[in-house]
Amino acid sequence: MTKLSIALTTAAALVSSANAFAPSNSARSSTTSLSKSVTGFEEVGGKPWDPLSLGKLEDANDTFPNMFPKSQYLQESEIKHGRMSMLAWTGVWATHVGGLGLGMHIPGMPVESDWTKALGVFAAEQPALFGAILLFISIAEGESVGHSGDNWRNMSTKEPGNLGFDWMGLTKKLSEEQVARYKIAELKNGRAAMIAMASLFAMEAIPGSVPIMNVLN
Repeated sequence: MTKLSIALTTAAALVSSANAFAPSNSARSSTTSLSKSVTGFEEVGGKPWDPLSLGKLEDANDTFPNMFPKSQYLQESEIKHGRMSMLAWTGVWATHVGGLGLGMHIPGMPVESDWTKALGVFAAEQPALFGAILLFISIAEGESVGHSGDNWRNMSTKEPGNLGFDWMGLTKKLSEEQVARYKIAELKNGRAAMIAMASLFAMEAIPGSVPIMNVLN
């Protein structure tokens, strides 16, 4: 019973943390009003840093119709992968026994010092909980994939990143300005988390490729 309670509590925390900053329809107007003061790109002069012009691939649709994704698809992908990376990084950081993290451990969960093997150990020792997590991921991914075709063509009525699931009503407790600011905070932290996870995989694949990891470990 204790293990189940911990699992449910953890799952609820993950869901609420991911959806607390999910964009809401009411934030659209506030985003416009904040555009002059908060853009999300203050570090690079207030404009998106895109030296390869990847965000302008949709301009080639006149020549190659529907070959390149448009902005809705790119925004949805960035938000989704940022959220996954934030959860992944938090899991590694909180449970790692070395200098990389806090060395925390959830009672009842497997003990595995190598983060690259932890998922396999968890799946073998906790198959029911692992299956429940996969089911939750499938539902969330299915909701996103269901709009992929329309997102690709900028024809979706769904706002990128908004799963429409806020059962705790967290966004309703925030002002429109706060929601807009949290959207930007989520994007920035998601980008940092994606870089962090990429560094972990690079460190494992090419020893010494991430010097700071040598310091942490």
